[in-house]
Amino acid sequence: MTTAPPHLLVTGAPGVGKTTVVRKLAERLGPATLGGFYTEEIRQHGERRGFRLVTFDGAERVIAHVEFPKAKQVGKYGVDVAALDELADAVLAPRAGVSLYIVDEIGRMECMSERFVAVMRRLLDAPKRVVATIGERGEGFIAEVKRRPDCELWTVTRGNRDALPRQLYDRLAGSAHG
Repeated sequence: MTTAPPHLLVTGAPGVGKTTVVRKLAERLGPATLGGFYTEEIRQHGERRGFRLVTFDGAERVIAHVEFPKAKQVGKYGVDVAALDELADAVLAPRAGVSLYIVDEIGRMECMSERFVAVMRRLLDAPKRVVATIGERGEGFIAEVKRRPDCELWTVTRGNRDALPRQLYDRLAGSAHG
């Protein structure tokens, strides 16, 4: 009998609902034993202006914005790599009392932080479970994570996104002891 991979990766086209899927999964699980974060768009007058990272213990930090310096950028967004470094250390370091980490997301912005990449490698190697959204495309660390034998890839589509939080929850519950 083979054991199911402990880590679940949620991928899909931009805007298909990856963040919504993991947020609904987090609601089902409850915040008591969760670690990690999700991202929110920052909108002004209907236009996306940046991204805010929100931890499951309530901290928030803007990690990318159109008005940030463009020393490091993805598209039109300047990326605050120092903020990602701090958050990676504070939020993703494996710790007692956290049984599952939700990471939204392993993407181009986050991978600009070498510390984020290093902390994510440690977290994936630790005896903790991880559910992460991950870019549909990407090289380097994104491709590396997708190739890991301890990660199972789930693809979000418009057709399955409403059912996926329950399916992920059931998958986590079904393999909690296996």
